[in-house]
Amino acid sequence: MDNLVLKRIIKTLTITVLAGGGIYVLSFLLRSGGIPENEVVIYSAIGSKIDSLDPGNIGDTSSSSVASQIFECLYDYHYLKRPYQVIPQLAEGLPSVSEDGKVYTIRIKQGIYFTDDPCFEGQRRELTAADFIYSWKRLANIKYLSRNWWVFDGKIDGLDDFREYTKSCKSMDEVDYSRPVQGLQALDKYTLQITLTKPWPQILYLLAHLPTAPVAKEAIDYYGKSIINHPIGTGPFVLDKWNRGSYIEMVRNKCFHDEFYPSEGQPEDLENGYLADAGKKLPFADRLFFMLIQEDPPMWFLFLQGKLDASGIPKDNFQQAIQEGQTLSRELAEKGITLKTFRNPSTYWIGFNMEDPLLGSNKPLRQAIACCIDKKRYIDLFTNNRAEVADGFIPPLMKSYDPDIKEKGFGFDIERGKKLVEQAKQLNQGSLPVLTLAMPSTDVVARQYGQFYKKSFKEIGLELEVDYMDWPTYLGKMHQKDFQMFQSGWVADYPDAENFLQLFYGKNVSPGPNNFNYVDPEFDKLYERASAMLDTPERTQLYRQAEAMIIEECPAVFLLHGVAFTLHHSWVENYKPNTFQYGLSKFRRIDVEKRKAYRYK
Repeated sequence: MDNLVLKRIIKTLTITVLAGGGIYVLSFLLRSGGIPENEVVIYSAIGSKIDSLDPGNIGDTSSSSVASQIFECLYDYHYLKRPYQVIPQLAEGLPSVSEDGKVYTIRIKQGIYFTDDPCFEGQRRELTAADFIYSWKRLANIKYLSRNWWVFDGKIDGLDDFREYTKSCKSMDEVDYSRPVQGLQALDKYTLQITLTKPWPQILYLLAHLPTAPVAKEAIDYYGKSIINHPIGTGPFVLDKWNRGSYIEMVRNKCFHDEFYPSEGQPEDLENGYLADAGKKLPFADRLFFMLIQEDPPMWFLFLQGKLDASGIPKDNFQQAIQEGQTLSRELAEKGITLKTFRNPSTYWIGFNMEDPLLGSNKPLRQAIACCIDKKRYIDLFTNNRAEVADGFIPPLMKSYDPDIKEKGFGFDIERGKKLVEQAKQLNQGSLPVLTLAMPSTDVVARQYGQFYKKSFKEIGLELEVDYMDWPTYLGKMHQKDFQMFQSGWVADYPDAENFLQLFYGKNVSPGPNNFNYVDPEFDKLYERASAMLDTPERTQLYRQAEAMIIEECPAVFLLHGVAFTLHHSWVENYKPNTFQYGLSKFRRIDVEKRKAYRYK
């Protein structure tokens, strides 16, 4: 057999791990010389299966963390500066905005190329303003069934009309993308003009959001439905191999344009070493390796063995990692492991499908369920106190967070819950059926969640069944409104509470982000008014008014706001957490010699 072929053979190594009182058989891939010794590799874990790497139809954090290494947007967030600052990525600069706040003119950088691919027939393909117009029309195409249409829905002049036109097409192939849209114009090859239906200050944040990344029409035409497996972007890495259910491997994009590590940041960044690479060309790594690890024990084992560069902390290993005062344990500190903690702009909940015949029409039942969940106990059991109680949906990290929100919510109150159950029974002809909760995982921790919920519901006289399923199945059912209740959450796409309000906007029902399928004309009017305003005290009050309305109607039980605990090894440099940026691998530097010298006993 040829030596070059031998080098690409993949062997499977099976290790038996004793962890958390159970035995886990861990299989992961080792290459027989497949990765050259001089290559710098970043090893990461993803906790759920990736079903698509097409940015227009990505809506979860695992897929975003992978696809954001391949695709870029007009704008991004400064890697180091806080508060978070929007900066140009594919754009030359910030937009020029008309006096009425409706027309945005954006100059595109010249000399940006899509990665080389057979779909371009041997030609280098430069990015142009027309690529953004095509990509956003594709989001609008109703035949595409994008879960991200909410980004532009009702906001760009003429784009909704284009969406209506696509309804008359028999298939995606029939859609005429040359059909003009008044609000999307290429003034020349490198100048994009966007005309809004009304002022929408948040557009800058959405132009830094993965679903608005440009894709090439040639790639979509060439690969068709299989484009989900063939991501063609302009970013620092390109897909090399994708073994579904096992790993995703990327390599450095040879066509990547010049981008450099930031030369300024926060005052403490120099002292913390985050500016040591200032001005150096990105990316620093040659290869990215994402392992699919859906169980916590094997993920933790691989991190301790140095097979993963960074990791969260599973709840069952928290005492091993963190000592009193929530500082890193002496054992891990001596191994050169570093702890980073930060507030996560996230909210997690039990959601109700408001189109369910029972739950949608029975507010006392929804409110009773809100009363039966002991959120503090939940946080203690499942997060090791790495979270804050959620009384509403706007996280404390957000500027518009309401410090008096606790007075408006439904706290843990069993007696009140029992009384509300009696009211709910009266509304439902004297009895209530078994309720069903969808859980987006089948692992041990998910089943612990399920047992906790069953016990909580039983305390107020309700019976609960929990349906455990893998992530793709869960997403499919959610988009088809095939749930009664579901456990879910939202990590903010951008630093504005409007991102949470749009989760309850009537036009965003599934398959959009409003998975509660909540529709209230009064809320919608409030949302539309607030979303068109600049950041003012008046807008903050409208945000808080909208949140209070949702709490009263109770389409969800808000559980917690996350506080992230992240660990990384000493050989990972430039590791500064960033809550709104996913394409972080290009900034990371790996000290290969430190990694080789690491030993964990």
